[in-house]
Amino acid sequence: MPHSKQANDERRAPRVKLAGTILALVRLENGRQIRARLHQLSFTGGLFHLDAPLDEGIKAEVMFHVGGSTIRSKAAMLFPMWATQGCLQPFEFTDLGEDDRLKLKADLERFLGSAGVGSYDEEQASEAAAGSGE
Repeated sequence: MPHSKQANDERRAPRVKLAGTILALVRLENGRQIRARLHQLSFTGGLFHLDAPLDEGIKAEVMFHVGGSTIRSKAAMLFPMWATQGCLQPFEFTDLGEDDRLKLKADLERFLGSAGVGSYDEEQASEAAAGSGE
């Protein structure tokens, strides 16, 4: 039904395209750690660029720094999509605290309100990467 799809799109959280400028760490339940790059981000979840896909439904802890927010939250992996190199792995936050959600939302709104994500320069990318522990 086109009407239902439109209603879902209107409720969808705004997403910021980061094109891999933010480094993240994904810690699986078995303790394995995977480095990832954030491709897109919203205050409900995002899209990682990974070398190899993770199975849909896997639970993990995700950590990254964006704007003034350091995010450390549990997340559920969604169905991965193959990319030219590696894959794009969507995820949704499962326990992002309200304070962190509000901070992240404000940071993302600043990105959306700027001249574009292209204004997210290399210095900011370096600061974000340093904040992610990489």
